[in-house]
Amino acid sequence: MTQQTELRRTLGVFDAVVIGLGSMVGAGIFAALGPAARAGGSGLLIGLALATVVAYCNATASARLAARYPASGGTYVYGRERLGEFWGYLAGWAFVVGKTASCAAMALTVGAYVRPGQAHAVAVGAVVLLTAVNYLGVQKSAWLTRGIVAVVLAVLAAVVVACLGSGASDATRLDVGLSDGAGGVLQAAGLLFFAFAGYARIATLGEEVRDPARTIPRAIPLALGIALCVYAAVAVAVLSVLGAEGLAGATAPLTDAVRAAGAPGLVPVVRAGAAVAALGSLLALVLGVSRTTLAMARDGHLPGVLAAVHPRFRVPHRAELAVGTVVAAVAATADVRGAIGFSSFGVLVYYAVANASAWTLSSSVPARALPLLGGIGCVTLAFALPVTPVVAGALVLAVGVVAYGVRGWVRGRT
Repeated sequence: MTQQTELRRTLGVFDAVVIGLGSMVGAGIFAALGPAARAGGSGLLIGLALATVVAYCNATASARLAARYPASGGTYVYGRERLGEFWGYLAGWAFVVGKTASCAAMALTVGAYVRPGQAHAVAVGAVVLLTAVNYLGVQKSAWLTRGIVAVVLAVLAAVVVACLGSGASDATRLDVGLSDGAGGVLQAAGLLFFAFAGYARIATLGEEVRDPARTIPRAIPLALGIALCVYAAVAVAVLSVLGAEGLAGATAPLTDAVRAAGAPGLVPVVRAGAAVAALGSLLALVLGVSRTTLAMARDGHLPGVLAAVHPRFRVPHRAELAVGTVVAAVAATADVRGAIGFSSFGVLVYYAVANASAWTLSSSVPARALPLLGGIGCVTLAFALPVTPVVAGALVLAVGVVAYGVRGWVRGRT
């Protein structure tokens, strides 16, 4: 790469952790908890534990690979370098498609909380605003994400205190079981995995992190550990008030929980926190998708015009504008239902390639244990998801594979 196509290394450990948290906390607590409860019932906390194990394996694999290959693109780059061009392409395609759906879901979440009657219009406005922020440079995005994460963590802390400190809290509602069977627990884990996938933003920003060999392996487990503590605290607090059945039937679980806990004054605060959290998640998601788009455009898998880097702001401005345009179009027309499952399927495929790539880094049996466990976990959770998003995800991946084959055939002919 020439200097004109290189990105600027400005992010330290703190900023990298904050960007990861901005995606994970926003996506998980306000979007995935209810659907996971409907799938897993009393096995919700077991599903959370399973999702954590798979996420930890994936995070370890991503950290090792990102330290070895500190370039934009994440598993797209790792799969290409360790397994071959096709597997890198498959990972990149799964990530871009799945996370584009996530971006639209987060934008619609903003609209649903800010102005339910005009959710689509507000969603499009949010996409335009955050695309403009990203266009001005990744450091400005990191500054904005700091404020968002601080607000969201404060709101979630208030929810936990209000629920656990109320007379409505009952420890017997935390009874852990298999009311919906092992399949329901696996499905809940697959949906909750959507919440943990934010640490991928750290790896995909590898070309903009200072001292990536040191920064990325520290930032990924830190972000994952903090997110896990937040998820566990909120899940326990909400379950203690609503129970598994109440949580499964709640359209807005956290607002329902504080209302049931006798703190109706917190309801507007929680709604505002949800909107801010979704904005933070959307900001980090657009960052990750645009960087993977940049890497794929550099290699010719996407139009080469998307590989340009702005001479002043040092960001992949054309890729960001393209991603913002697509996300805005989807947010203007799509329904948020099913987006989590569709995104989870694509991201689990992405991490299956990451684990396979990490497997090749060492011949040592102990070093290969976590990538093996992570790969098996990704495949299991992907096909435990609801049928509709699995079928849709498989079809979209097939379209990408066909496009890859056609491109190879055309290149061979020319």
